[in-house]
Amino acid sequence: MSATAIPATTSSGQPVLILKEGSSQLRGNEAQRNNIFAARLIAEIVKSSLGPRGMDKMLVDSLGDVTITNDGATILKEIDVQHPAAKMLVEISKTTDNEVGDGTTSAVVLAGALLDKAEELISKDVHPTIIVDGYRKAADKAVEFLDEISVKVKPGDKDALNHVARTSMLTKLVAENSEELASLVVEALLQVADKTTENGTTTYKVDIDNIKVEKKPGGSTADTKLIKGIVLDKEVVHAGMPKRVENAKIALINSPLEIEKTEFSAEIRINDPTQMKKFLDEENEMLKAMVDKLAAVGANVLICQKGIDDIAQHFLAKKGILAVRRAKESDMTKLAKATGARIVTNLDDLTEKDLGSAQLVEERRVEQDKWVFVEGCKNPKAVSILVRGGSQRVVDEAERSVHDAIMVVKDVLERPAIVAGGGAPEAEIAGKLREYATKLSGREQLAVLKFADALESIPLTLAENAGMDPIDTQVELRAKHGQGKKWFGVNARTSKVSDMMSDDVVEPAAVKEQIIRSATEAACMLLRIDDVVAVGKTKPPSPPPGGGGGMGGEY
Repeated sequence: MSATAIPATTSSGQPVLILKEGSSQLRGNEAQRNNIFAARLIAEIVKSSLGPRGMDKMLVDSLGDVTITNDGATILKEIDVQHPAAKMLVEISKTTDNEVGDGTTSAVVLAGALLDKAEELISKDVHPTIIVDGYRKAADKAVEFLDEISVKVKPGDKDALNHVARTSMLTKLVAENSEELASLVVEALLQVADKTTENGTTTYKVDIDNIKVEKKPGGSTADTKLIKGIVLDKEVVHAGMPKRVENAKIALINSPLEIEKTEFSAEIRINDPTQMKKFLDEENEMLKAMVDKLAAVGANVLICQKGIDDIAQHFLAKKGILAVRRAKESDMTKLAKATGARIVTNLDDLTEKDLGSAQLVEERRVEQDKWVFVEGCKNPKAVSILVRGGSQRVVDEAERSVHDAIMVVKDVLERPAIVAGGGAPEAEIAGKLREYATKLSGREQLAVLKFADALESIPLTLAENAGMDPIDTQVELRAKHGQGKKWFGVNARTSKVSDMMSDDVVEPAAVKEQIIRSATEAACMLLRIDDVVAVGKTKPPSPPPGGGGGMGGEY
């Protein structure tokens, strides 16, 4: 409904204008229905991609670039959502991705289900505020129950970490290679994790930035490798340099190996050719002194963040030093962590202590490109995973899967608690919430019951995507959980309801908590909106009279 004028007039009969022309306003139930419908549509888009039997989406952007994925956050990031309520669901998928790395699809599906159930209550005249209060209570209780049922594991337990990484990959394109990839990811994380033991308790802290994921099409996903060091997507700068250096002593330099031009304009007057030669010789001497300094310290590999002059390259090659120029700053930081080197800004300050060490620095051909591999570092606190695959699309999706696996392993390292997958915890918590709801009086009880129904939408969606009958699945799940079998969930691979813990399908408790919290917050926020005022678009200014200049006459 247009609301450019509110039917109020001044004493002279002039209408009172509140909103500017072209604005629109939706109020009450209509506004709520509109928002809920938009959010549910977003949930419907990603719903079919949930679980191991979920389908992939092909997304084509405005430039014609294709992305094939079933990662909820990626799907919602790539589609350009316009509706403001739908944008909020895109935000929760982004938050979930940043915080815990997995469960993005589940968070959106759960938020959609919560809004769907809320709409049923709104149509029965239950006030949205009561629903919001009920949902908040239910979410707090659900997190409490989740904590009770989660299995605490030993920090750094390799088996548990492997199972968690595998489960996150089983729903992705790389499912067939999940075992090898999972062990790579676990090894990488344990390598870079900071372990601290206080009063007999071990805790881990992980900085994901210390794991560099490089991707290159070619070979197959099985060719993905973990490199205990860093891969630089650069080649050796000079053909005369060695392409392989063993027992490398690495210098990381942040300044250019070039003659700096003066900042003010200077003029040199040369009267005869010998002076010209002297001038050039002096430049060469300066560059040679820089290289001699490197050689004197004992460096046989140079990684430079800035440029290296052609003459300097020649001297470096003569000294047998392998050099790489214009390395990224992030790579320099990772190299410092991996090799134990210190990044030096001024060459004159370079000492032997600043050099890093690696067993091998080698230039290798990866498909059409030449890359430099720094391998076999003593105690690398930064490592690389080189992801391979048949085509660019496959490699992109494999990289996303590896990222999700890295994140879930990090979650379990930092908070060592796991639950079964396959919708088992959701089904168990739903049953406990129904019991809890009977103790509540008033209409909040209805909201808590609807929250429990919404939680069950996760195992039911998994069942639907696996071609199972949702009603039979729901009945069987409730029966099993009623008998106290808390880890029974939907095994989409066998299309049966079975004990997911004994099937080794496990997920971090941190992911489940994030899903419940972010979905509830988004649903509650949307339910509290009862008025949507959209300001009219500003019109472009009209051109000046008389055709607005331009080229006169005929072309």
